[in-house]
Amino acid sequence: MAKKQGSIIYLGCAIAAAVLWGFFAFPLRRIQQYPPQQILYYRVFVSFAIVWAINLLFRKKQLLKDYQFIKNTDARTRKKLVWLFIGSGVFITGNWYTFIYVMNHINLKSAAFAYMICPIITAAGGFLLLKEQVTRPKLIAIGIAVLSVGILSTASLSQAIWSVVVALMYALYLIIQRVLNEFDKLNLLGINLFISMLVLLPFYLYDNKPVPMATEFWVVILIIAVVLTIVPLLLSTYALNGLPSSTLGITIYINPFISFTVAFVWFHEQVSYHQIAGYLLLMLAVVIFNWSIIRSAFGRKTDTTN
Repeated sequence: MAKKQGSIIYLGCAIAAAVLWGFFAFPLRRIQQYPPQQILYYRVFVSFAIVWAINLLFRKKQLLKDYQFIKNTDARTRKKLVWLFIGSGVFITGNWYTFIYVMNHINLKSAAFAYMICPIITAAGGFLLLKEQVTRPKLIAIGIAVLSVGILSTASLSQAIWSVVVALMYALYLIIQRVLNEFDKLNLLGINLFISMLVLLPFYLYDNKPVPMATEFWVVILIIAVVLTIVPLLLSTYALNGLPSSTLGITIYINPFISFTVAFVWFHEQVSYHQIAGYLLLMLAVVIFNWSIIRSAFGRKTDTTN
């Protein structure tokens, strides 16, 4: 019973992260007039300051524990961890930049399309790199997801390329987080933000743009940093403690479904009937992929190997 409840909690965290990211367009469009790299700079800098203030002031015990873990590993393992930290920070930074650019300067549908591709890449990566099992129901769900992506694909090569890049960056980030699950989640997020800041700092200094003075800009950046960066990343990395990366990848489909709704209802982007059908298929894929966990929520016996 406790195991079932734990699975539901992990799944709930993954879904909550996807829901939060689904509403990203609202704050981001409020500062659309700023260059994407400038939004990214301050998103990372503010997130870094908040996370490390929390860690240094209130979580010294957890920091020391992870430090001792790294210190006690052999040189080969330590080198591997360093490369994983660097890769994690680079991939999430690349995902953030490309996502902001696509969201503000191409269209919301392309950004949503990226997170339709992402779970397929994540599931494939989990199988090929981490040797995670993919059972028949999950293969069926992935097949439905592939079909929905085919329905929603467009003739625009540039939009397709941007979507693939956004998706690939986040999928690789998720796979690395699965490998680094021994570490405290807030510490790991702090390391990712530190690497991200090191990557961005040379570009920030080269741009040499004045610091924005508008109050709205900083309010939006704070919302993005806390509600749409720190909280969902913690939720998604916590979910990886109890879910394979392929399952977490499928829950990401909730993000584009919400983004699609926002694009259509609020920002009045044109949406065709075949695109609506594609999004509905994605939701079906989510249900099938997580069917064993959903059934357990209602107290029914299920095959835990699925």
